[in-house]
Amino acid sequence: MPFRRLPLLAVAALAVLATSLGLAQVVPVAAPTVPEIPFAPAHAAAVRTPSAPTAWGGPRTGAEPTLSDRVANYRIEATLDPVRHTIEARQQLTWRNRSALPIRSVYLHLYLNAHRNEDSTFYTEERNGGESFRSGLDAGAEKYGYTELRSVRQGARAVPWRYVQPDGGPATDRTVVRFDLPEPVAPGGTTTLDIAFFDQLPRVTVRTGYFDTFHLVAQWFPKIGVLELPGERGATTVRWNVHEYHAESEYYADFGHYDVRLTVPKGYTVGATGQLQGKPVEKDGLVTHRYVQGDVHDFAWTADRRTAPPLRATWRGGPHPVEVTVLFPPEYRSNAAPVLRAMLDGLDFFSRTLGPYPYRTVTAVIPPYNGREASGMEYPTFFTADSVADPAPGTLGAMELDFVTIHEFGHGYFQGILASNEFEEPMLDEGLNEFWGQRMLHERGQKLHATTSLLRRLGFAPAFDVFENERASLALDEPADPLGENAWARLEGVGPVYGRTAVMLRDLEAQLGKDVMERAMRTYYQRWKFRHPSIADLHATLAEASGQAALVDAVFELQVYGAQPVDDRIADFTSDEMLPQPGYGSVGGREVNITLEAADEAAEAARARWRKAHPDARPGTGPFPYRTAVVLRRRGAAVPQTLVVTFADGSRETVRWQGQERWQRFEWVKPVQAVSAQLDPARQHLLDANKLDDGRTLQADASATRRWTFDFGTIVQTLLALLATV
Repeated sequence: MPFRRLPLLAVAALAVLATSLGLAQVVPVAAPTVPEIPFAPAHAAAVRTPSAPTAWGGPRTGAEPTLSDRVANYRIEATLDPVRHTIEARQQLTWRNRSALPIRSVYLHLYLNAHRNEDSTFYTEERNGGESFRSGLDAGAEKYGYTELRSVRQGARAVPWRYVQPDGGPATDRTVVRFDLPEPVAPGGTTTLDIAFFDQLPRVTVRTGYFDTFHLVAQWFPKIGVLELPGERGATTVRWNVHEYHAESEYYADFGHYDVRLTVPKGYTVGATGQLQGKPVEKDGLVTHRYVQGDVHDFAWTADRRTAPPLRATWRGGPHPVEVTVLFPPEYRSNAAPVLRAMLDGLDFFSRTLGPYPYRTVTAVIPPYNGREASGMEYPTFFTADSVADPAPGTLGAMELDFVTIHEFGHGYFQGILASNEFEEPMLDEGLNEFWGQRMLHERGQKLHATTSLLRRLGFAPAFDVFENERASLALDEPADPLGENAWARLEGVGPVYGRTAVMLRDLEAQLGKDVMERAMRTYYQRWKFRHPSIADLHATLAEASGQAALVDAVFELQVYGAQPVDDRIADFTSDEMLPQPGYGSVGGREVNITLEAADEAAEAARARWRKAHPDARPGTGPFPYRTAVVLRRRGAAVPQTLVVTFADGSRETVRWQGQERWQRFEWVKPVQAVSAQLDPARQHLLDANKLDDGRTLQADASATRRWTFDFGTIVQTLLALLATV
């Protein structure tokens, strides 16, 4: 008969009886149940509760033996077949359980499986949302690639695995895999997993892949998810943060140490995260390059047969030298020197304004022609830049090249060192990095030159401030998503996170002051480097370091946790003489009904006498006082506003509008007429949807119209002249 479990009380009674009879000396005890660890919420977004002071081991003081609290260490041996565009690899992953619970199951990302077929979470969201990555390049069947697990062992025992969808994506998604360990990992203990895997790279369409002999190999190895503890990024219990690969999201991982051997055919140039160890070893027509880097959370590399001789320099502006390298194809030789210069300047700026660059290498890769989908991506100590046809100084191409280079280098701080969760809080990476990179461009004195070398020689060289250009490109009047929303649950996609966050922080900086904002951001970096901060941690740090918590709280509530437009305007502006009025009035001690005609005659007579007595009086003055009224209207969120009214004698009246009202009227009675009214004169509210309606003059001012007309006319004349020459 089949085994049937006895009731617990019966088992206990039999055990007591057996012991009393001397038939048993030990009572068997069932093994403790290993608890199931939950996932972070599928739609997790902006965290509101600051992390505990001890989160991620507490702030890094510099006295620790390593820069980060290393959790996941990788030893990988990989061989590239550049003809089939495949990788055979073996990986030894050593992972430490930081929690107080035994861990029986671990979860890993297999990001490359997002490209396995159209039924992955990535392509399902892209298809259903109507958005495609960047240019939407159609690579046909070559766009597909995958990671295949060949074997997984924990010591001598095989580890079973199965694919899971923590966010409720399609059952066909294979970007997250669960390993059920034969031996649980004890609290504070470590385990080592030996993993054999195979990659089929896709044609480069989304951040990784190949074109011809060029290979950008990123998100290519099984990478363990993050086990978050209570008090870290809003977690209240131990949980696995291991989201599927969404169409709009990027990455999140633990810090660790990487020791990677890359074997490629002879003649291929290799670049990678970290430092090359010794001279590459050649054997049987293959060359093995060994790269090592500690205190990073990812590893990416490139190999190409067409790479030109690299451009190199050594930066010596920090506590140790940094080897700076630019890898580029022959067709973009003209781009290499500007990219190198921007990297060196980036090391200067970010080290000075945030903190010293902690690594000893940084490598930029310029993808080849037709491989541009690989451009503009960041990995620790390693990133891909962009390429332009005309990088000459003062051209649009030069600005575009510098902008992307500085942005991707900046990710080394905001994505690499701070290591925020790009799935759930992309604002902390893309947004903050956009803001700080713009500050660097502004400090460099760079403007957006909407011209080319040819047009510049012809005299067509309009230039725009990089801040104002980005602000003008945003739909500020009707934001759809809070800045703190996660990467994949956005109506407008993740794109507005970049510019809108930058404008929001510039808006906050205008109110706090430049020095205060820089001090606060430096504090944030120093406090949270190598520790995975949340939006709540940024919020708390800015509030504390600036000393203006109420202002910071209000901005975060309206823009980060909410999506409130700002749109205050001057709805009406008048300044009129207070003239004698018709009707009964006292004249010579008796009531007289003064007609409108009589009142007008009396007013004109008074003016004549006054002009005779004041022949040099300026316009806007006279015998009668002026009543000035300004009506303000509010379409969006309430923000503290300042209104300045200027009068004909040069005097000014300044008032504050601090309330929640949808409109407000301010009035003055003065002996002079008003000439202008200006809302937000210091331009502190840069999120305001329309700054043109912030100012009014009593007399019509056509200067803005003339300016746009003249600019448009200049463009038309230049284009006609250009056409006449070809």
